[in-house]
Amino acid sequence: MRYRELGKTGLRVSELGFGTIPILKGSVPVLPEYFNPDTETAVAILRKAYEHGCNLYDTAILEEYGDAEEKLGVFAERVDRKSIIISDKARFYSGAEIYREVLRSSEILGTRPDIYFVHQVDEDNVDEVFGKYGALDALYDLKREGRIGYTGIASHYYSVLLRAAMDPRVDVLQGSGNILERGMLDRIRKEDAFREKGFILNKVYAAGLLTGFFSVAELIGGILEYPFSSALLGIGTFEQEAAAFAEEYPELHFTFEEVLERLAGHFDPIACDRCERCVCPCGHEIHTAFRQFNYFHLGKEYWSLRKLNMDLRQTYEDCISCIEQSCIRDCPRGLYIPGEVGRIYSLVRAYGEI
Repeated sequence: MRYRELGKTGLRVSELGFGTIPILKGSVPVLPEYFNPDTETAVAILRKAYEHGCNLYDTAILEEYGDAEEKLGVFAERVDRKSIIISDKARFYSGAEIYREVLRSSEILGTRPDIYFVHQVDEDNVDEVFGKYGALDALYDLKREGRIGYTGIASHYYSVLLRAAMDPRVDVLQGSGNILERGMLDRIRKEDAFREKGFILNKVYAAGLLTGFFSVAELIGGILEYPFSSALLGIGTFEQEAAAFAEEYPELHFTFEEVLERLAGHFDPIACDRCERCVCPCGHEIHTAFRQFNYFHLGKEYWSLRKLNMDLRQTYEDCISCIEQSCIRDCPRGLYIPGEVGRIYSLVRAYGEI
């Protein structure tokens, strides 16, 4: 296992980290399959990763990751606590709420979290999170009190992560990306502000959906060129643990066109890398709709249809009548966005969802 610096924290983290969603008890629709190991099996899988050199374990509160936080706490009791790094997170945005959750997480884990993230920060809640008495203020206070090691912001949005990268209260960032959805990673690589922060990468397998089209070696090797500290891999079985951690993978480089060509053997993907430059004047999240279209064809039909149908009719009507079309101008891939939105609309109509 190779190790990288976690920003300015002084911590060295394993290049590959353990994402605990698949060891939870409960069903999460985005997962490619449902594992649900019991506590002893889950702890044994966690220990196997530990023996292969993994030292970063990422979880979230019970309401988000089921009992994964509890299982991670059992694991933490059975190893040298100083040899592992635990990152935890909660989807609460006010200071009072996140303060409460940190105390509860510490009790469940039986130890203080090394990193605690405000989870799923987006453009609707970002001002509350970063504002006075918001969640970030509370995490900063908790750090000074010694109740957590470092503060974190987790988001799927480049604008949020950039704001966090420029905020001195934030120690670590967590964002998503893979060899298909690489647009945000490409932007992060070019922005100096991110060099001061630790960066934990998730969705390397695209919630497991890309493993049907690329090998684990390709998915891991293909992201090693990016400036992250640790890449989280969702692990739920011994087989997945061995595939991820039992060997070191060499760095590979796939062009975006090569990735699309591989997928095109199965469906006609929308050539969006989720750079998030397509800011819609009507407020629609174009890149998210494109992602769900691709996810539908990658194997998450029902879940993606539900996501796609959210506000899709209005998106379609606004898109085809838009005069400004700034999204087309700003798209580095040169996509004809109204045409792609029309493809999505036709797909959802064909399945009777509109």
